[in-house]
Amino acid sequence: MESHKNGFYEKIKRMVDIIFSLILIILFSPLIILLAVLIKLDSKGPVLADTPKRVGRGGKLFKMYKFRSMVENAHRLLRKNPEYSKLFYEYKRGSYKLKDDPRVTRVGHFIRKHSLDEVPQFFNILRGEMSLVGPRAYYPDELEEQQKQYPHTKGAVKVVLSVKPGVTGYWQVSGRSEINFDKRIEMDAMYVKKRSIIYDLWIILKTPWAMISGKGAL
Repeated sequence: MESHKNGFYEKIKRMVDIIFSLILIILFSPLIILLAVLIKLDSKGPVLADTPKRVGRGGKLFKMYKFRSMVENAHRLLRKNPEYSKLFYEYKRGSYKLKDDPRVTRVGHFIRKHSLDEVPQFFNILRGEMSLVGPRAYYPDELEEQQKQYPHTKGAVKVVLSVKPGVTGYWQVSGRSEINFDKRIEMDAMYVKKRSIIYDLWIILKTPWAMISGKGAL
């Protein structure tokens, strides 16, 4: 009975993902073009962020699309440039988040605050790599390092990786970057265990306010 219920939920969820993504891509197309132009005018580099792959369902790696909100090669600079060694330490200690990150561009500050850098992820949804609602898509090294720091989260990580990551999710609308990894992964795992069409709808309805207010954004 439970597997039949989950199968029905997954089919409905996938249908909603596709329909919503197509509608939002069409509605946001003028914004997508505008942001692409502003990003190119603001700083050197590609429109989309050149970052390592993320961990998806079943531990499968995939390329997650995001508008570039930082200087070119920001990910590599933080990890490889000796000048950023102290910053990299703070980054790891801060659950892979940085306040007042010097790599963020002027346009980047605005699009990160209002989660507009996430808009290209609707294409990940159409590709079947992500869902509209789900856990955060983590970096491989992030999961490895954070589980060392928080060993008690290993069970929660396993639960989280049993589903597709989402563009939005429970912790994103409940504090976002203000939440540390251990709390974040537990909230993601709780979502996976409680997920339903009604629960997903509740998260979707809360997302616009989280975007407008920019609460907890970095």
